[in-house]
Amino acid sequence: MVLEKLGTSLKDTLKKVAKGLFVDEKLVNELVKDLQRALLSADVDVKLVFELTNSIKKRILKDKIPEIISKREYLVKVVYEELVKFLGGEKEEIKIERKKPFKIMMVGVYGSGKTTSISKIANYYKKRGYKIATLGLDVHRPAAFDQLEQLSKQVNVDCFIDRKEKDPLKIYKKFDYKKYDILIVDTAGRDSLDQDLIKEIKNLNKEIQPDEKILVVSADVGQAAQKLAQGFKDACGVTSIIVSKLDGTAKGGGALTGASITGAKVKFIGVGEKVDDLEVFNPKGFVGRLLGMGDLEALLEKAKEAVDEDEVKDLGAKFLKGDFNLIDLYDQMKAMKKMGPLKNLMEMVPGMGKLKLPKDALQVQEGKLDKWREAMNSMTREELENPEIIDSGRLNRISKGSGVPISEIRSLIKQYRQSKKLMKMMGGQDPEKMMKKFKGKLPFKI
Repeated sequence: MVLEKLGTSLKDTLKKVAKGLFVDEKLVNELVKDLQRALLSADVDVKLVFELTNSIKKRILKDKIPEIISKREYLVKVVYEELVKFLGGEKEEIKIERKKPFKIMMVGVYGSGKTTSISKIANYYKKRGYKIATLGLDVHRPAAFDQLEQLSKQVNVDCFIDRKEKDPLKIYKKFDYKKYDILIVDTAGRDSLDQDLIKEIKNLNKEIQPDEKILVVSADVGQAAQKLAQGFKDACGVTSIIVSKLDGTAKGGGALTGASITGAKVKFIGVGEKVDDLEVFNPKGFVGRLLGMGDLEALLEKAKEAVDEDEVKDLGAKFLKGDFNLIDLYDQMKAMKKMGPLKNLMEMVPGMGKLKLPKDALQVQEGKLDKWREAMNSMTREELENPEIIDSGRLNRISKGSGVPISEIRSLIKQYRQSKKLMKMMGGQDPEKMMKKFKGKLPFKI
């Protein structure tokens, strides 16, 4: 999970509130100290930590609490709202203007994940119907052109490079980009923000006149993010930020909060190594996940990206009627696989993030889905359409053909029957509408 240790610390802190007999100044002070420890251990700047916790304390002790919720619930509400404000408030997305091309210039130091982030952004906007091209202007790092070219091919977008030319300005002027909706420009990095890099970035910024200037900050950079962000702000006027590598062991708090010195908001976060592992940064959903409250908006977005919209409607209609077979269940599993690791999806479901499920248990579930898919690949069309005909003889044949134990195949059929039973019990209610009932509301009771 992104900032897993911070999330665990915050949830443990709020549990103390739930167990406390009274919400008084003593309990509030304990809460504030626990929050301070959690945030400081996540690499958040000391000054920012004290500003945040003082604001929380002031609100809890001085605000007039609405009669419709308890003081304990209001305390959780305040922590949630102040953390959201602390991380940027409302979600903001990059607005792509209909001009040819809309230019995005990417900046950052070596190791920040800049080139990988370019492929993720290219993939993100390509999925939304834009014609994308990438441009390599990092003439200093030997493998930069090759990496950009390979990553661009991976997401099937055009890539402009010139391995012979050593002047990035000449490379930029060499090509025609008019037929593209978006041009994403890879610039040079360094081990640190030195004067040569600043000069080059300034010259490119002046010539290219990008519509968006995105700083890529690695989650493991810590509190050095402030100095880094200030340097790039002075060089080119950063307009947006991507925090990369939030899936690893990095503390991440320094990168998320320290970069705010630019006045630019975090627009994306990188949550894995694959091209699909990029999320629009939504402070409300992000804090919701940290506190175990879920992030339905991100979950629905992943679901829409996983499969074709028409397929979703057809599959959804079948499931709502309880009129589906193993082929439909198989398609649903494929869609889930595209949405990412089961553990990440669990964090987005309200309430599930609070459950301390063992990592190995979730990995077992992932493995079970893989085995079920293998078993289905060894079934006949008739068996997939009507699983009820699968008797002991068929079970043996499927098991031998797939290498999946009979017990696992029985488990699959049991899951199928339970799913059908559940859908019929729901009586045709639309799960998405049911989920949207929770949208924007906080399950304050913990």
